[in-house]
Amino acid sequence: MSENKDLHGAEQAASVEGVKFVYDFTEGNKELKDLLGGKGANLAEMTNLGLPVPPGFTITTEACKVYLDSGEEPAALRDEVSAHLVALEDRMGKKLGQADDPLLVSVRSGAKFSMPGMMDTVLNIGLSDRSVLGLAEQSGDARFAWDSYRRLIQMFGKTVLGVDGELFEDALEAAKKAKKVAVDTELEAADLKKLVTRFKKIVKTEAGRDFPQDPREQMDLAVKAVFESWNGDRAKLYRRQERIPGDLGTAVNICSMVFGNLGPDSGTGVAFTRDPASGHQGVYGDYLQNAQGEDVVAGIRNTVPLAELEQIDKKSYDQLLGIMETLENHYKDLCDIEFTIERGHLWMLQTRVGKRTAGAAFRIATQLVDQGLIDETEALQRVTGAQLAQLMFPRFDEDAKVEKVGRGIAASPGAAVGKAVFDSYTAVKWSRSGEKVILVRRETNPDDLDGMIAAEGILTSRGGKTSHAAVVARGMGKTCVCGAEELEVDTKRRRMTVPGGHVVEEGDVISIDGSSGKVYLGEVPVVPSPVVEYFEGRMHAGADDADELVEAVHRIMAFADRKRRLRVRANADNAEDALRARRFGAQGIGLCRTEHMFLGDRREQVERLILADTQEEREESLKQLLPLQKKDFVELFEAMDGLPVTVRLLDPPLHEFLPDITELSVRVALAESRQESHENDLRLLQAVHRLHEQNPMLGLRGVRLGLVIPGLFTMQVRAIAEAAAERRNAKGDPRAEIMIPLVGTVQELEIVREEADQVIAEVEAATGVELRLAIGTMIELPRAALTAGQIAEAAEFFSFGTNDLTQTVWGFSRDDVEASFFTAYLEKGIFGVSPFETIDRDGVGSLVKSAAEAGRATRPDLKLGVCGEHGGDPESVHFFHEVGLDYVSCSPFRIPVARLEAGRAATQSTGSDHR
Repeated sequence: MSENKDLHGAEQAASVEGVKFVYDFTEGNKELKDLLGGKGANLAEMTNLGLPVPPGFTITTEACKVYLDSGEEPAALRDEVSAHLVALEDRMGKKLGQADDPLLVSVRSGAKFSMPGMMDTVLNIGLSDRSVLGLAEQSGDARFAWDSYRRLIQMFGKTVLGVDGELFEDALEAAKKAKKVAVDTELEAADLKKLVTRFKKIVKTEAGRDFPQDPREQMDLAVKAVFESWNGDRAKLYRRQERIPGDLGTAVNICSMVFGNLGPDSGTGVAFTRDPASGHQGVYGDYLQNAQGEDVVAGIRNTVPLAELEQIDKKSYDQLLGIMETLENHYKDLCDIEFTIERGHLWMLQTRVGKRTAGAAFRIATQLVDQGLIDETEALQRVTGAQLAQLMFPRFDEDAKVEKVGRGIAASPGAAVGKAVFDSYTAVKWSRSGEKVILVRRETNPDDLDGMIAAEGILTSRGGKTSHAAVVARGMGKTCVCGAEELEVDTKRRRMTVPGGHVVEEGDVISIDGSSGKVYLGEVPVVPSPVVEYFEGRMHAGADDADELVEAVHRIMAFADRKRRLRVRANADNAEDALRARRFGAQGIGLCRTEHMFLGDRREQVERLILADTQEEREESLKQLLPLQKKDFVELFEAMDGLPVTVRLLDPPLHEFLPDITELSVRVALAESRQESHENDLRLLQAVHRLHEQNPMLGLRGVRLGLVIPGLFTMQVRAIAEAAAERRNAKGDPRAEIMIPLVGTVQELEIVREEADQVIAEVEAATGVELRLAIGTMIELPRAALTAGQIAEAAEFFSFGTNDLTQTVWGFSRDDVEASFFTAYLEKGIFGVSPFETIDRDGVGSLVKSAAEAGRATRPDLKLGVCGEHGGDPESVHFFHEVGLDYVSCSPFRIPVARLEAGRAATQSTGSDHR
């Protein structure tokens, strides 16, 4: 009755403010992640399911937002927390920090999206110089009590008071060395009591204050520290990496403590309902006897496989497996579970939908479909284009001659090669200099995040599949090998000793295989991924030699192709690329860049065209180029027979086809000094000077070239038309589309179109073939987007050139700015991601949307596509689906990603938010 009265009082206090800031675990559910965070929502859900969850309550993300915005907690929060704390004390039959039998609590962060290790946690709140004696007497285990107290001071000192954590670690190592033991579990009560004294002196010296003895002060300060950790450097870096919004805030979970460090019949662990690395069903996880949860995820002690718990404590093991099955069926997904066993009693501390590798994501999605837990639509929401791209990366050649020096736990798959580095600072520094690096540590901690991001892969000598390194690496798609115990990592001397005595110094190249856990000296050759071989047609799903991953990818891609509305085309300039794109599932070519056909052996003809002084010389140059262009188009139309091929007429400035000005100047100077003939080089140099522009990408290019160089565009149109006619006469089905680049006004397009229509008519008359060639334009200038309604009067299709549109909207050159200030903009949060990587919805995206609407208002059957590389970016594909484009076009190797994301976009409204 007292509990209900106190909770009612808390609700009344909140109602004065109009907001409820604290929820008991019995009040929430898994749908309240925005308010209670992922951890709090799932603790409430497990409580609702009747699972053994220690009682507690959650302070909402709204309270965090108020604190971060104002610097003060909400006025009603203290009273609400007090009411819930009294109710918790009544339920447990003991008070927080009381001297004889203290209630202890943990204070844990819990954001909406999982951010492993990025924010703060403090365990054993409520211990003091008095209550530690009561805990020792009540538990009958003095060692346990003093171990819990030293943990509190260590975590509180580092997390809340900002004391350097290395000072506590060094003191702990010194205590073990003095006792001549290897692990902290071998320290006795007297040793730990001395360590507490040492820890308190460290706090006094470094923080300038005594460790607080008031348990409520401990709890309140810990709550504020968790709030503040939302804006810690490592949390902000992780959010940028994972594209998590910065305005969500974190909830705080206050949970009654249960203890895994009460002896050999106690322990803590992490379990997965399926293998997060492979997706296979079975018993996966780590267990550590006589330990608290932070010992497992920190990787400071090597765990035993979860399966061994059956021999250690069969009753708890069987109960855990039953709960795992309950949770997986309830969440209909892989669940990541944290648990503690306190003297044979199993407690559930957390569950969440588990992070997984790319391969596991595809396997699990199809497994759950087969089990009837989810349908195809939901399966598409369980995988991403970014994961598919990871599966297309190369792998190590198993037949290569290699020198294996160790093996650890395969924590996150992939083939990573790089120079060994032993701290995050060096990893970042070398990576920014263009070096590929492998970050080697005994174990990682959250402060290593920037180094983990910079590295090709991560290698640790401690920890398991649930350690910090493993969980974060899987979330980022980084290759990771953990727990390679035979490797002796010395971070201070910046070296690693491998079996046999060989020493790997910093800068030596190593290779790690995250699929097998193997570690090699030197660079191991790589071979194509089986997923790429599948897309290339060299491995067939369902065949005897096809692995289950290929089969899973095949099924998911089939789901996506059935669901998607957006068609996917390729950016391809020759028959070879076109055929590869078609094998990858391209439904046509969205961008054929004809300037690529003007290079190599044909550069001489282009130079003649540029140097032409008379109309006759110009016409002769174009006459020589015509059959070469036609041959290219015949091959392209044959490769893409029956599918649309959008050919962009010449776009870049003419100077790009001429030799470098410095090279030409040297050649002319040398020829003059040797009194050699140099008339042609001199003419070329004069032409280079004549064509020089301060900003050539905003100069004489695109449609402007076609208007000022008579015959250039008409030659290209004739080559396209004649190639299409020849292919049709050969019983083919060419579907050519002619695209005019860099149009800024409808008058430009009308003039070029009139000339093109005349040429097409001439070719039709000469060949007797009706061609039906569509003529459209690229929308890549802001003015074109703003006048799209007018331009649509002369265009049968629009293709948004989002690369140039991004440059002209933002007013910067991609080649220059990415190296100069993009890094600073990303770090400062001005960009969440480069606008060249993902479409800028508010700026560039707004122009795309309005241009599409205006164009179709003029011409309802206007075909709309995009041919910038945004066409292969997962998030951008969703935007293009939303604004009603007909297709996206991207490079051949990004076609599968675009196909998958187009399917996901079509089902997004019915899918779940599955980060």
